[in-house]
Amino acid sequence: MTTKSKDQSQEPIQDELYKKREKIYPREVHGIFALLRNLTMVTLLGLYYGLPWINWDNHQSILFDLPERKFYIFGSTFWPQDFFLLTILLIIAAVALFFFTTLAGRLWCGYACPQTVWTEIFLWFERKIEGSRQKQIKLDKAPMSAGKVGIKVFKHFVLITFSLWTGLTFVGYFTPITELSQSVVNMTLGPWETFWIIFYGFATYGNAGWMREQVCIYMCPYARFQSAMFDHDTLIISYDEKRGNPRGARKRGASSVEAGLGDCIDCKLCIQVCPVGIDIREGLQYQCIGCAACIDVCDDVMEKMSYPKGLIKYTTENALFGKTTKILRPRIIFYIALLLALTAGLIYGVASRVPVEVNIIRDRNTLYNETTQGLIENVYTLKLINMSNMDQEFDISVTGIEDMQIIGKYEGINVASGGVKDVPVRIHADPIKLKSRSSKVYFYVEARDDEEIHTTEHGRFLGPLIK
Repeated sequence: MTTKSKDQSQEPIQDELYKKREKIYPREVHGIFALLRNLTMVTLLGLYYGLPWINWDNHQSILFDLPERKFYIFGSTFWPQDFFLLTILLIIAAVALFFFTTLAGRLWCGYACPQTVWTEIFLWFERKIEGSRQKQIKLDKAPMSAGKVGIKVFKHFVLITFSLWTGLTFVGYFTPITELSQSVVNMTLGPWETFWIIFYGFATYGNAGWMREQVCIYMCPYARFQSAMFDHDTLIISYDEKRGNPRGARKRGASSVEAGLGDCIDCKLCIQVCPVGIDIREGLQYQCIGCAACIDVCDDVMEKMSYPKGLIKYTTENALFGKTTKILRPRIIFYIALLLALTAGLIYGVASRVPVEVNIIRDRNTLYNETTQGLIENVYTLKLINMSNMDQEFDISVTGIEDMQIIGKYEGINVASGGVKDVPVRIHADPIKLKSRSSKVYFYVEARDDEEIHTTEHGRFLGPLIK
């Protein structure tokens, strides 16, 4: 049993679920990984903001037209019936994420995650407006003045404008962006467009402008379960403790052996460049997004000190302990095989996709009818769905039973682009020709103006069995 003094017992005990946020001022860094990160940022942002303005076959290159239920992706038009292709694509994306994480750690977080990409561009804006890391710290600590207010107002004006442009572009993937832009200029935006532009703009401004590393640390679930995909051969960013410790400052060019120290000069630049504010020298942490900024700045310091580079580097746990690193291992091979199979399935699904769909519905009121001529009649309703970009005229024919007849004229049936048309179909067959009580029949539907647009669906023809 423990006892407390009178003074100690009167002190309130405070438990904090989250550490109080201290603003991070990431130092600008240059190097091979910073270059790769910037190239990725420019490419992804260029695609995001540029694709809606590119026309392809007289329509926006990528447009999800929800009212018309048309989804334009470059030269192809997809419909709600094609959602299984989207499902395959999402599965491929998930498996690819697992594959790259197992192989090389958090590549997605460090280079391609929207939170990372937009945070990088926001940091670039801040450096251009407020200056370097030291100038930003000095500005925030300075007393309030007209100059400080002016800089802050201008900065947030730029960030909010950019965020609203981001929201406008997002909505532009669902509403033609040329029409959307004209509506903004003419101040005739509809309520839904206005809501989503503001909502997505606010989300961009809040996440990339204010919360930043808090999203990665507290909100993103990926940081929590990423370790489940790591193994001893996964590439991670790691500090070489054997080479770097003990740490200590010294003059440039001084020998670490003579000084009785490791190669780490304890400059703390690796902390200053980290966008989430961690010290990589304390080991692998879930907050690390794998941006490799610490590698670039440490290599630069090692070069200035005339020490070998690689004190902080991409490595594996096995390599750190002197063991052999295996790139091809069962988990990697499984992911590769699964990705190849899913990709092949997606390519086949797109290539074999026919822009016409036929649903066959039998008459549920009766199994079959017997005509005055002694023939057996079955009645169907064919739902024709035209998923092409043009209105089409379809011809319908049926096979499957010897000498069967389709009653009526089923040629030149017009179906508008994206339209659905119900076509009642009556089929007669001689009961003597029936081989069983349920026979398979095939409905062949073909477009008159395009022979490549055709499909075959089967149904069941019911009747008596005459022995």
